[in-house]
Amino acid sequence: MKKSVLVFLLVVVGKVVFAQYDPKALEILEAMSKKYKAIAAFEANLTSALTNETEGIKEEFKGKITVKGDKFKLSLEDQEIINNGTTVWTYLPASKEVNIDNFDPKSDDINPVKIFDIYKKGFKYLYLGEKTEAGQVLEEVDLVPEKKNAQYFKIKMLISKKDKSIQSWTMFDKSGNRYKYLITKFISNIKVDDSFFGFDPKKYPGVEVIDLR
Repeated sequence: MKKSVLVFLLVVVGKVVFAQYDPKALEILEAMSKKYKAIAAFEANLTSALTNETEGIKEEFKGKITVKGDKFKLSLEDQEIINNGTTVWTYLPASKEVNIDNFDPKSDDINPVKIFDIYKKGFKYLYLGEKTEAGQVLEEVDLVPEKKNAQYFKIKMLISKKDKSIQSWTMFDKSGNRYKYLITKFISNIKVDDSFFGFDPKKYPGVEVIDLR
C-alpha cells in the first residue's frame, strides 16, 4: 500500500514539474533564441496593442524597432526608447522632454532585446499546442514567472513552426491589462552604426533633459 502511494506521489510530482518546465516548450524557445542571437542586427515593424476588457480600454500603436546585440531603439507614436547597453533615453515628443537613466541588465523589466531569452531565468514554460493564423502554423508557449510578485503573471508567445521566428508576444498584468506586440515586417542583418543608439539633445531644440542617474 505504501509503495502504491509513493508511486502515485512521484507521478503527480512528475506531472507538475513537467507542466512547469515543459521540455517541448524549452526546445521551441531555445531554437527561437538561437535564431535571433545569430543575427548581428535587425529591424522590425510592429503593432503594439493595449487592451483591458474590464476597463473598456483598447488602444493600438504602430512602431519600429532596431536591434543590435544588447542595443535597441524603439520608436512608437508617443515615445522613443533608446538603449545603448549602458544608458536608456526615453524621449516624449509631445512634452518635449527626455528622461535619462542607467540601464540595469539584471532588472526584471522586460525590454525588446530580453524577450528572446527571457525564459532562461525566473520563468516556467508550457507548450500549449499549434494554431494557424493568416495561413501560418504557430506554436503557442506560455511563460509564467517564478516570483509571485512579478510585474506580469504570464507572457504568451506565438512562434512560427517553420522558421522559429516570433510572430507576437502578449504580456498579462494583474490589473487586467494585456500588452500585445505583433511583428508585421522583419529585416535581418542590416547595417547600423553604434552611434545610432544614442540621443543628442542638441538635435532637439527646446527639449527638457531629466537626468535620473
